[in-house]
Amino acid sequence: MLKNKILLIAILIASCGGGGGMSSDNSNDPMTPGSSITPCDTANITNIILNSRNSDCAQSQYADNCTIAYVRDLNRALDFTANTNLKVSSDMNSCTLSVDAIPNHDFNDSSASFATNVMEVNRSFTIKRNPMLVSENTQIDGRSWDAVMVNGVVVDIKSNGCYQPTEPRANADGNIASNCPRNAEWNLVPLEYKSMFRVDMHNAHVQPDGTYHYHGNPNALFDDSPSGDGSPVIGWAADGFPIYGSYILEESTGTYRKAISGYTLKTGSRGEKNNTNPGGQYTGIYEEDWEWTNSGDLDECNGMTYKNQYGYYVTDKYPYIINCFKGTPDSSFAK
Repeated sequence: MLKNKILLIAILIASCGGGGGMSSDNSNDPMTPGSSITPCDTANITNIILNSRNSDCAQSQYADNCTIAYVRDLNRALDFTANTNLKVSSDMNSCTLSVDAIPNHDFNDSSASFATNVMEVNRSFTIKRNPMLVSENTQIDGRSWDAVMVNGVVVDIKSNGCYQPTEPRANADGNIASNCPRNAEWNLVPLEYKSMFRVDMHNAHVQPDGTYHYHGNPNALFDDSPSGDGSPVIGWAADGFPIYGSYILEESTGTYRKAISGYTLKTGSRGEKNNTNPGGQYTGIYEEDWEWTNSGDLDECNGMTYKNQYGYYVTDKYPYIINCFKGTPDSSFAK
């Protein structure tokens, strides 16, 4: 789809910055005054498994490449050409990731039933090269994208679904999938309530505007055969800190294991069922069913410092990727 056009754009606007910024002689380039853009090599990243743990976006595995992938919407039997261009800013403080929101893997398999068709949606994100930890966490509120992966797909970890039994759209359990008020008391967790959110094999589905996005482990970009210090960097959170796959190296044993979330399912009952309380036992389908007990490796944002580098980790249970920001999110991630 639009293959020739995308290839031409990739050649014209992507840059190979080497270890520094962009270098050449086009003084009209708005990104790099007084310099030019040189064409970069095109890397086919279809179904690629990453291997670099370098957290600096300017030194990432495909920082100096045009990237392209050939993928299929399986349910629609429709082929797409996905393209992302990672460009290093001239001031060396940040990277710019320009994306079209199409993943580097097939999507919309038979396990999904997307309410909206996946579409190309072009966006640009600024990623800090040297993010700083701050004293107060920034909470995720749904008004910004939470992260962007190396393959150009965004993370939107929380849903806009909740317990709202008075709504005409509510199902038999009193839940709705979208358009909940920001002060909703019981907010649904998509990967704990897949029957409503209809995610595919990559724990992803689609926004009303066609944006394909992850709610958990992309089941891509990293595998179950880690090396070195563990799983690679697979993306960056809005605050610039890296997102790693699941595996870390247990130095005391020299073996690999998955990082463990510090959240625990609450025990007991939610209370009496009424129009503001779903009642019943805590099952995990609502965010409020979980509490951070510091029972695993990761902090309340689902991250930790490992070998002097802070980062977030993909986990098998809530919150799956990220639950808040330890740094300051960049405004380019605003929806």
